[in-house]
Amino acid sequence: MQVHFLTQDQDYPGEHSEVLEVLLQLRSQYTLETLAAQVKKQQAQGYQLVYVQADSGILAVAGFVVTEKLAWGKCIYIDDLVTNSACRSQGVGHFLISWFKNYAKAHQCTQIHLDSGVQRFPAHRFYLREGFNIASHHFSMLDV
Repeated sequence: MQVHFLTQDQDYPGEHSEVLEVLLQLRSQYTLETLAAQVKKQQAQGYQLVYVQADSGILAVAGFVVTEKLAWGKCIYIDDLVTNSACRSQGVGHFLISWFKNYAKAHQCTQIHLDSGVQRFPAHRFYLREGFNIASHHFSMLDV
C-alpha cells in the first residue's frame, strides 16, 4: 500500500476517476463531474486529496487541510475519509491514519481533527480505536 497525492494539475476525472469513485461512496450527493469540479475548487484553497493504492486498486481516499486555529494551533483537519467498501476491516484505515500521524509530525502539526456524522457508528468505533477523542459537539446552521 502507498499513499499518493491527487495534484491540482491532474485532469479530472480522467485517469483519476477511480479515486473520485471511492470518494463518492462518502459524498454521494455529487456526480463524478460535480465532485471533480468541487475538489478542484477546494484544492485552490489549500485542500489536499490523498489516496491509498495497491495492486488491487484504490483502497481509501482522504481530503484534508493543514490549518492553524487559536484553539488547536497548527493541525490537520480531515474533511473526508473513506475506505473503499470492498476493502473495509482490512487495516487500510489504520494505515491511512498512521500516514496522517507521520505527515502531521513532518509538518509541525500537533493535532489531527475531524468530524463524523452522528449516525456513523462504525466510523466512530474506528476513530476511537485509532486514539481519537470525542472532544466537542459540532453545531451547524443550514440555509442561512
